[in-house]
Amino acid sequence: MAAHLVRRCCRRLLLLPAAPAGPALRTCPPRWAEGPQPRPRDNGAEQELRELIQAASSPQDLLQVSRRPALSSNLAALAIARLARLAREQHLDSEGIRGDPRFQQLLGAVHAQISQVWNTPLVQLLRSLPALGLAQGGPQVRSVEQEVLWRLRRLPLRQLVQLAEHLAGQGQDSPLLPEVLRKLELRWTELDGTRTVVTLMAKVGHLSPTLMERLEDKALELAEHFDPEELRRVALALALQQRRCVPLLRALSYHLLQKPAELPLPVITDLLFAYSKLSFQQPQVLHRLALELQPHLGSLSPAQVSRCARSFASLRWLSRPLAEAIAQYCLENAQSLSVTQLCGILVSFARLNFQPSSSEEFFSMVHERLQGQELDMHLLTDVVWSLCVLQQPRAPHLSQVLSPEFHTRLRGDSSPRAQSSWLKLLHINATARLEAPGYQGPFLPPEALGGDRDKDKSRDKDKATPLQRGLREALPGALGGHELVRYDVSTVYGWDIDAEVVLDSDNKALPVRDFSAPHLSHCEGTKPLPPGARRVAVLRWELPQFSSRGRELLGRGSMARRHLRAAGFLLAEVPHYEFLELKLERQRVAYLKDKVAKALASDTAGDTATDTAT
Repeated sequence: MAAHLVRRCCRRLLLLPAAPAGPALRTCPPRWAEGPQPRPRDNGAEQELRELIQAASSPQDLLQVSRRPALSSNLAALAIARLARLAREQHLDSEGIRGDPRFQQLLGAVHAQISQVWNTPLVQLLRSLPALGLAQGGPQVRSVEQEVLWRLRRLPLRQLVQLAEHLAGQGQDSPLLPEVLRKLELRWTELDGTRTVVTLMAKVGHLSPTLMERLEDKALELAEHFDPEELRRVALALALQQRRCVPLLRALSYHLLQKPAELPLPVITDLLFAYSKLSFQQPQVLHRLALELQPHLGSLSPAQVSRCARSFASLRWLSRPLAEAIAQYCLENAQSLSVTQLCGILVSFARLNFQPSSSEEFFSMVHERLQGQELDMHLLTDVVWSLCVLQQPRAPHLSQVLSPEFHTRLRGDSSPRAQSSWLKLLHINATARLEAPGYQGPFLPPEALGGDRDKDKSRDKDKATPLQRGLREALPGALGGHELVRYDVSTVYGWDIDAEVVLDSDNKALPVRDFSAPHLSHCEGTKPLPPGARRVAVLRWELPQFSSRGRELLGRGSMARRHLRAAGFLLAEVPHYEFLELKLERQRVAYLKDKVAKALASDTAGDTATDTAT
């Protein structure tokens, strides 16, 4: 503080004309150091000039005040702020204003006694100079910034917030911004208005994680007072900054549900985007958003409809009435939808395992729009995979992505996106082999079907889920040792199973490694299965593989179930909501044995029904 005072005094001494030495000089620095003086009573001339500035409707009126004898540094600052506002509102040429000698006189009046400018005009001046085109690093702007810096500790919180908004909008080049953020971090408990908190979160929070944490605490305290628009802005701020503050999201959800009025459409779409971006699922909120979005669907643009569909798919939330409405929207606006937007909706339907009631008409339109289109290789893979999930692929699509020219471009790419696309190619290849009897090829080469998935699994053992760890502990007791059971099996179809066992006609386990296994990339045995023997696969279903609304498998799980059954497996399916309820190992062992027995019984019942029908 002492250093600031000395610098300020020296600066003022250099700006003043020579003065006689002695006591008169010594009385000046203390007065300058006090900053802006208490607001004096305006005399008639100053009051008239103030009213003229406030009422001015043209730049010429404001520039004329530079010639008035009653002009003070404070009134000059007000005139410049008003001039910037008029220039913005009337779209005036700021270069002409800057070049006017009267504007230079206003600047000179301000900087002659800048310490006498009151706080509010000073903050307005800092915001106005760049708006009039003065260089950010120029002497005039730097002088005002320095004055503001000296006064930061004494500025009211409202003006600190205004400063933060202005400086954040200009980027992080201003040396003043870090100091303003530091002051806000220290004075956050003084924040009391919802609008101020919401504005800081949206415009400034990304510049200071510490401040954002404190703003989240304050928003949690004020959440019940937020209106829907403020709820929307807070959720968007969290989403755009990737801050998954669960307590605040829960509070926003609770208070959103208390709002009785129908939500505005922008609130619905932006909340949906924010929740999906943060992977935050709140069933009551999602139900309300889907319910209130449906009547407005026809007024949305294709881009908005596609974004909403992708958001619901990301949240694993299937509202069948809304999904039907989206499918109908696509049929009615087929030519308005871009191919990319239509692909986004198709992929969303596949993830949710949703088949429109007008399935034939919808997929005919999709195939027609896709014909002859050149898509990015990853998007094309997603589209064909989605058609396979929904059991709607056509031979040209299969051959396009399974051709050597296409898949060789993916094999050398180790990026996560390419690895995901390669796994989907394995699923597409499985569909071509198991669910497309008329398809003649091409297929993926045998040497490409193994890949490095076994290595990936060994690296991920430490990241095993509770369901996966529980199964590993209980499976040996339920099925047998390693000589009888194959564990953690990666199939050529792109699906992993937790255990595989071969049972003879008397339901006794046989050494699984003795027999040929077409589902493996490298087979250990050569014997064919004995007559009456069956392969049983233990397949676990984790929470993300189910719809958020209930216990229905999503598209990926549904396709895995179809493929493995078509490959000759009986499935002992283990959903998380059943297995994790069992706390004792003996309960889990008994449960797995019962699952295998039920799979065998269902197969026997199916064979009996087939024989009867024959």
